[in-house]
Amino acid sequence: MVRWGIALLTTVAAVGTALLAQEPTFKGGRTAIVPVYVTVTDSQKRLVAGLQRNEFEVLDNGRPVPILLFDDNVQPITVVVMLDTSASMTGSLDLLTSAAEQFLLRLLPDDRAAVGAFNDKIEFASELTHNRDTLVGALKELDFGNPTRLYDAVDASLEKLRNVDGRRVVLVFTDGADTASEVGSGYVLDRARSEETMLYAIGLETEFFDGRRYVRTRPDRGLKKLAEETGGGYFELEETDELGPTFTRVAQELHSQYALGFAPAQDGKEHKITVKVTRPGLNTRARRTYQAVEEGTR
Repeated sequence: MVRWGIALLTTVAAVGTALLAQEPTFKGGRTAIVPVYVTVTDSQKRLVAGLQRNEFEVLDNGRPVPILLFDDNVQPITVVVMLDTSASMTGSLDLLTSAAEQFLLRLLPDDRAAVGAFNDKIEFASELTHNRDTLVGALKELDFGNPTRLYDAVDASLEKLRNVDGRRVVLVFTDGADTASEVGSGYVLDRARSEETMLYAIGLETEFFDGRRYVRTRPDRGLKKLAEETGGGYFELEETDELGPTFTRVAQELHSQYALGFAPAQDGKEHKITVKVTRPGLNTRARRTYQAVEEGTR
C-alpha cells in the first residue's frame, strides 16, 4: 500500500492522546494503516454528516476489525479531471467545459487539480495546481480528436498522481466506449487499487452524426466497476440531462467523506473490505479491497 501521507499525519494529530498510544507504525516505506474513505447517503441519496466512530463497522474478509483512525473533517484532495473530447462530443464541448468548471470552482484552498482531455491522444492542459483560475482557463485549451483512448487516459491520470501524498482522485467524463487504448480496464483497475486512487466516472448517452448516419453512444461498461471497486461514484446521464449538477455532486461528495483506518493483515493476499453503519436506512460506498503485505517483507 502507498503511504497515507499528509492525511494520516493530520488524522493522528487530531485524535488525541488516547489514540496516539495506538499510533500506527511504518515499515519498509509502507504504512501499517489501511485508509478507507467512505461516502454515506440516505434513501434519497442525500449525503449524511455527523456520524460518530462507533456507528461504523469495518470488515476485513468478513471479520470485524478495530477502527484505529477516524476523521469526519474535510480531507484535501489531489484530483485529475480528464474529459472526453472525441468527435462525438464536438457539439457538446461548451456544455461539458461549463459543467467541469462548476467542479473546479468548488475545490477548496488546500485541494490541487490538473485538467486533461483524451481522444486519439492524451493531453494535460495544466499541471497540478491550487489555482482555480488557472484550471478554469485550461479548459479552453482542450483539443478534439477522433478515437476514444479512455483507459489510456485513466492510466495517464494515475501516473500524474503516482508520487502525490494524501488523497488521490481521478474524475473522468466520457460519452462512449473505449476504441483505441493500449491498456484495458483490468490493468487500470489493478493499478488504481494498488496505488489507492479513487475513481469517479460520469457517463453520458449522446447521439451524433458521423458523416454518414446518426450514431447513438453509450458510456463504456467498465467505468462503473472501476468506480465501485475504488470507492468512487458512477453517474450515467441521458443527453437531455444537465451536466453541471453532477459535477457539483462529485465535488460535494469528495468534501463530505469519512476517513477511517484499520490495521492490515500481513499475509500477502488481497482482502475484501466492507464498511457498514449501524444507523438504519443508510448506505455506504468505499473501496472494496486492499493488498496485504506479507509479514517480514519490505
